[in-house]
Amino acid sequence: MAQTCSILYIPYMLLLSSLFAAGIATITEGELLSSMIGVQGLIYCKRGSKLTPIQGAVARVTCERTDEYGYEAEDVTVLSQATDAKGYFLATLSSSEVKDYKKVIKIKECRAFLELSPSDTCSFPTEINRGISGAILQNYRLLENKLKMKLFTVGPFVFSSEETQDKSIPNGY
Repeated sequence: MAQTCSILYIPYMLLLSSLFAAGIATITEGELLSSMIGVQGLIYCKRGSKLTPIQGAVARVTCERTDEYGYEAEDVTVLSQATDAKGYFLATLSSSEVKDYKKVIKIKECRAFLELSPSDTCSFPTEINRGISGAILQNYRLLENKLKMKLFTVGPFVFSSEETQDKSIPNGY
């Protein structure tokens, strides 16, 4: 029996390690605490059918946490740096920002949202790529640097020049 388990275990571990190496692995509950995470994406303005990058826009990343007994704990939220001229943003979250030193804390789920547009003429968030309801962080690339960052990509997110009634979000949420 033990020999059968090891025969099945080795191919499983090889498959799993190859998925991680290819950047196809997904996060599991509590896994984010092991390293720094980064969330990157693009933010655009939509005027008619034209998309243009917004410089100075901000995205928000919110992670739901649970305590050692599985009860909900306070969410952790970080804001990205303002987008550059190409609309690129990066938000980082370290394990020290997630931990609660009084309790054992686990990450349940993280989502990225549209937060702020600096433009008065393009300030209405849209649900494109879940910009309002939150894009769930799922697949990441492991950056093999000193930080061992898990880099997630979301979006692109889109602000609009006019308010739209998005039918895909029941009751506006």
